[in-house]
Formats: sequence, C-alpha cells, structure tokens
Amino acid sequence: MGDTHTERKALDGIRILDMTHVQAGPSATQLMAWMGADVIKVEMPGRGDITRSQLRDVPNADSLYFTMLNSNKRSLTLNMKTPEGKALLEDLIQQSDVLIENFGPGVLARAGFRVWMFSQSNPARAVPGLQGL
Repeated sequence: MGDTHTERKALDGIRILDMTHVQAGPSATQLMAWMGADVIKVEMPGRGDITRSQLRDVPNADSLYFTMLNSNKRSLTLNMKTPEGKALLEDLIQQSDVLIENFGPGVLARAGFRVWMFSQSNPARAVPGLQGL
C-alpha cells in the first residue's frame, strides 16, 4: 500500500504578508515559502517590485532575477495611499501571522499604519523589518 502520510513543513499554516522589494526581503520570504508558509507579496501598482525589470533578458517578461527571488508566492498590487488600498491592506494584515517589510524608515507610518496596529488584534503577530544593501 502507498504511504498516506503527508509530510508537514515547518511553516505550514502560517501566512506571511510580504511587503519587501529588491533582494534581502524577497530572499527571506522565499525561504519562508519553501518552508510551507503562504506568502502573499504586495507590490505597488504600475511598476511592482523593481526587480521585475532588472536584468531582464526577455522583453515584456519578468526578469529571471525577479522570478528567482519570488517563486512560490502569490502576488497582488495595492496602493496603500488610497482608501481602498488601505482597507485591503488592513484586511490582509488581519488575516496574516507575519508582516515583513523593508521600506525606508517611516513609510508605513506616513501611510497611516503604526506598528502597534499590527499586533492589536493578534498579539502574536510578528512585524519584522529589514534593511540591506
């Protein structure tokens, strides 16, 4: 008989809201996705993650660089400066266990999102931010 045991991954059942760009953040969230997390990448409308077009070798397609850093993730565009975008982001935050971002200092606060808001409905929610070169 075949083995009916399904192997669980370390982060199965964890939802990550990925508001990162370029390399450090997308690399970290991709590792989380490989470990079983449901990663939802949030990108700005119009251009998305800048790496979509960096080192592009095929016209009108996402670059290999972008796909290497963002495979195994779901993705959406969201303008957090509009009321609709803010409402959608708030909903996504409520449905997520982790929000990870690598914006410059104060970007989320200027958009009306304070760190304490993220843990208000879920004290266990993690909100790491990372900066890199």
